[in-house]
Amino acid sequence: MPLETKLFEYDLPEELIAQNPLEKRDGSRLLVIDRRTGGMQHKLFSDLPGYVRKGDLFIVNDSRVLRARVILKKETGGRVELLFLRSRGGKKWSALARPGKRLAEGTPLYHESLPAPLCRVVRKLDSGICEVEVAPDDLPAFLELHGDVPLPPYIKKKISDPERYQTVYSGETGSAAAPTAGLHFTNELMEKIRAAGGSFSRVTLHVGIDTFRPIATEYVEDHEIHSEYFAVPDETAAAVAAAAENGGRVIAVGTTSVRALESWSALNKGKSRRAGSEGETRLFIYDKSQFTATDAMITNFHLPRSTLLAMVSAFCGAELLREAYNEAVRRKYRFFSFGDAMLIV
Repeated sequence: MPLETKLFEYDLPEELIAQNPLEKRDGSRLLVIDRRTGGMQHKLFSDLPGYVRKGDLFIVNDSRVLRARVILKKETGGRVELLFLRSRGGKKWSALARPGKRLAEGTPLYHESLPAPLCRVVRKLDSGICEVEVAPDDLPAFLELHGDVPLPPYIKKKISDPERYQTVYSGETGSAAAPTAGLHFTNELMEKIRAAGGSFSRVTLHVGIDTFRPIATEYVEDHEIHSEYFAVPDETAAAVAAAAENGGRVIAVGTTSVRALESWSALNKGKSRRAGSEGETRLFIYDKSQFTATDAMITNFHLPRSTLLAMVSAFCGAELLREAYNEAVRRKYRFFSFGDAMLIV
């Protein structure tokens, strides 16, 4: 039977939406869920090493958030906010424009630091996204100097330290949003996990605009997800294979790590499990049969009607996850990007 999107709605008091990161990254709360027994435990994220078994492999997404939000002006003086999403080759980029309805093709857009236009609108795509041609040879370098970190729309204030919207293990820049489950990790906590017998391997998935978009269709299966770049290195593929052979669990840190891992698994079906892969993925996970490489998951609490909530529901079980969210609301957990976390085993 089709999966109704309304099943992924829930009531959340606005005051539970975390507006800023905690002073300590690993000071957040951790709701631990056992999928087999349905049991729940209320812990702190700093307690995570106590759940590590010898041979466990943590998969982390090392994508770094581009300082992609910039305020520009039209020749008329009208203000336009652009959120640069990804390179489309050469000097062309896709960007989310606000307001975008009256932004005609061919419109030049100016930044206060430049005498000439920063970019020009080439064509309008869909859902407020347009293709622009940029003037700078190195747009990411320009944005590092003049752009802002693109915080989600439910966060109303700028954060004093933009690095708190980056993971401590971030590497290649390319995401429009942070892989937020990883924000809880500190270097010290990772060392404690290694001391408990765990290890870490990296994947890359550059998070796109779909992170902010709710499922608008009546049935989940009808939703179209945007493509995102992912890469699973050979050494990570080999580590996943070794964990399986030695009885360790593959623990994905965040839904983006899951998506990269399962995209790799789907591409390598019937092939060597020790070979990595990279490319564009449109994998939309909403059924438990789609999990072939993930044994456990660390994740934050997600927006209603989101693709991320559909994925976690498929992994945890819809009824158990609904019970967990109700319990989290009752106990006043903090929700969304700067909120608390879950460990689903």
